[in-house]
Amino acid sequence: MLRPIDLTAAQTANRIHPLLTSALLVFLATASLAGCKQDAGSAPAPQMPQVEVVTAATTTVPDEPEFIGQAEASRPVEIRSQVTGLIKAVLYQEGRDVKKGDRLYQIDPVPFQAAAASAKAKIAQAEAKVVQAKQDLARVKPLLSEQAVSQKDVDDAVAEDLAAKAALQGAKADLIKAQFDLDNTLIRAPIDGLIERTRYYEGRLVSAQTDLLTMVHRVDPMYVVVSIPESFILKRRRDIEAKRIEHPGVYQLRGEVMLLDGSTYPHEGVLDLMEPGLRTETGARVVRITIPNPKRELLPGQFVKVKFKGDVKPNVVLIPQRAVLQGPQGPFVYVVGPDDHIELRPVQASVWQGDQWLIDQGIKAGDRVVVNGLMKIGPGAPVKAVPLGEAPPPAASPSEPPKQG
Repeated sequence: MLRPIDLTAAQTANRIHPLLTSALLVFLATASLAGCKQDAGSAPAPQMPQVEVVTAATTTVPDEPEFIGQAEASRPVEIRSQVTGLIKAVLYQEGRDVKKGDRLYQIDPVPFQAAAASAKAKIAQAEAKVVQAKQDLARVKPLLSEQAVSQKDVDDAVAEDLAAKAALQGAKADLIKAQFDLDNTLIRAPIDGLIERTRYYEGRLVSAQTDLLTMVHRVDPMYVVVSIPESFILKRRRDIEAKRIEHPGVYQLRGEVMLLDGSTYPHEGVLDLMEPGLRTETGARVVRITIPNPKRELLPGQFVKVKFKGDVKPNVVLIPQRAVLQGPQGPFVYVVGPDDHIELRPVQASVWQGDQWLIDQGIKAGDRVVVNGLMKIGPGAPVKAVPLGEAPPPAASPSEPPKQG
């Protein structure tokens, strides 16, 4: 016999099952929250970032501005003929070294030899007239006391004697000129140096002191000419007056020359000329250094870089280059303040000194400038500052196996 189903008991069971499920879920959620709180409470607090710093200090450094210069021969000498005549021979090798007194050109000497011989003949003729005039005067003077001649005859004899002597002096002067012309038919090098190619060759008629035959360049020592901008001159003058630069004097400066391949020329030059005014076309003042050139490494027209040495900057601050960062407003550094918090400090970095920046403004002696650890910090962040090079090595990660000795 079938028993009737107890609908009331089934409905009650269906109602109890969802309640048990909900209670279980609440219990699991509560346990999970408790576990999370326990884990959070056991996590270590974040460590304060550690940075390496350098303590700024003042020092004295060289101030050595650099400019582009151009080499020039210390003596560019033009070779011209002193006489008008035909070139008979070119006596030198073009483009070579020549010594003072070396023969360069021979002008046809025949006309000048004839002129010198003629001048000598005129001297002999003038000497004969002097003798004759002297004898005439000696004969006439005694006759005046005997009234055998007049005073006019004596005066004429004296005048003739003086005229003969003057003619002799003129003939000797003509001989000097003729001999000078004859000697200058052979043109010699006036200085040691490098000689250019000749402009004229054999058979060319050249005019005295007009036609340029060639050039000789004295290249040891050499000149290096540098144009200094007016803006630099004005700033340098203000810096010297304000004692920001110690200046020994213009003519105490030395010049170090760098060639365009980056090598340093082995000899230093001395500044020996500063032009008194500015060049109107460039607004620059020209200075010149004289530098030895025994091996002909410098040539006329060559461009070089010149570093002027002698000035120094006192009481300046140097910091490593990597400590200077670039921001939207310009260069800046991070400084650790007295409370060990980071400060952002704008600076004016002027020039490099080796691997360091020279700081004109923004840093003073005693400031702690951050060098390493820059990526871990920002303005206002608390940090642990240690001197540069004294930071301990980073600890090994727990996941890394210990290193075997």
